[in-house]
Amino acid sequence: MRKIMSWMLAAIFICGASVLNSCKDAHAQEDNPAPQVVSTELIRTSPQVVSTELIRTSQSWDGVELPDYFEGRPELVAVKYVFPAGQKLGWHHHPVMNYGILVQGELTIIGLDGKTHVVHEGEAVVEMVGTVHHGENRGTKDCILYMFYLSQKDLPLAVQHPDIPLE
Repeated sequence: MRKIMSWMLAAIFICGASVLNSCKDAHAQEDNPAPQVVSTELIRTSPQVVSTELIRTSQSWDGVELPDYFEGRPELVAVKYVFPAGQKLGWHHHPVMNYGILVQGELTIIGLDGKTHVVHEGEAVVEMVGTVHHGENRGTKDCILYMFYLSQKDLPLAVQHPDIPLE
């Protein structure tokens, strides 16, 4: 089971890296399709294709170790979020592991303990699991964030905490 989950996590990571590369190369010529890259190491398969590992970790952005995988049937979820400038997300926590790539803007993540982490355009982030936090777009342009979740059927991706006021 662990071996299957390791392969699935690798597949999620490769998909996430592909999203970032596809955003950068959105205006590339369509009549010259690029070969598929199957490694997360920095390699060159042609003059146009470069694969760069953005993140490899067993910890969330605050340094806490990620939990062990769930037992049972996994459900992989990919979500594109667009956060308008000045927008604050409510307090929430994630019951499942997730990571993402910020392809536009800047996002500030704040833990309930006051710890903050700023994610810059082009950076990958591993979210906290089971820890209450919220995000803010303190910039002047929309944030576009692609998040990838390793979940199970019928589990929520986030649990809101509307009883905790935003400052």
